[in-house]
Amino acid sequence: VQLQASGGGLVQAGGSLLLSCAPSGRTLRSYGMGWFRQAPGKEREFVSAISWSGDSTDYADSVKGRFSISRGNAKNTVFLRMNSLKPEDTGVYYCAAVQGNFGPNYRVQATYDYWGQGTQVTVSS
Repeated sequence: VQLQASGGGLVQAGGSLLLSCAPSGRTLRSYGMGWFRQAPGKEREFVSAISWSGDSTDYADSVKGRFSISRGNAKNTVFLRMNSLKPEDTGVYYCAAVQGNFGPNYRVQATYDYWGQGTQVTVSS
């Protein structure tokens, strides 16, 4: 599965962005999905995850209440709505796909089978 993340950009603090992740070559309907981000000089970290059905979601404490993960009607596209953005949200955002039961393991990068190329999000103060 090849994943294409898009929707990043430059936004002022307090603004919003909508990231999308879509596959090429295979459907994502049976895959759980995650979003991770990597800030300059820092390790990549978990942001959010969603089960293949869309019924279960998880968020890092740093984004809880501001970000929302969802799947499209056909469950083949995954979105990350980011509101009330802060400068510390700046980084490259990656989507990833995994086949397996949803759980705390979705916070672990090694869980995932496929990764997208990343999309840059820059939040100015």
